Amino acid sequence: MKADEVRFLFAYDRWATEKVLAALEGLDEAVWTRPSAVGERALGGILVHQLGAAQRWRTAFQTQGQGEGPEPEREPLPTIAELRDRWEAEWSTVNAWLPTVTDEFVAVVFAGVPVWQMLVHVVNHGTQHRAEAAALLTAEGRSPGELDLINYAEEHSAHGGSS
Repeated sequence: MKADEVRFLFAYDRWATEKVLAALEGLDEAVWTRPSAVGERALGGILVHQLGAAQRWRTAFQTQGQGEGPEPEREPLPTIAELRDRWEAEWSTVNAWLPTVTDEFVAVVFAGVPVWQMLVHVVNHGTQHRAEAAALLTAEGRSPGELDLINYAEEHSAHGGSS
């Protein structure tokens, strides 16, 4: 896998997460905090965990495993607006970091696992939790719409994107 392909996957991850966050507009707080049938986390907890995991992985990549990332799951549940703000801050940090990712870095093997597989895991992990959130939102009549990678690729291609 090449660094440009990683950047494409991270752009997809953001696009799909933005769609889920948009579906939260006007959501009743009771739905945000209600325990779900998708594990022990409420909708808010699912999306906070997705953010926390992304932050921890990015921190690990940036510090070559030497840094501790935040654990927002251990904090009080943020409001939807606060979660959006935290995602915007994370995306800003990711936007500064991703251009520094090289083909050589992606090829590094750490603890027997190539870094590119770890990077793909971050996106795949986000897909799992977006799917959980999308199912809960759809049950509330708030589907975020199609979240598949091919939908992003087609939309991105139609707008002349290259990554």
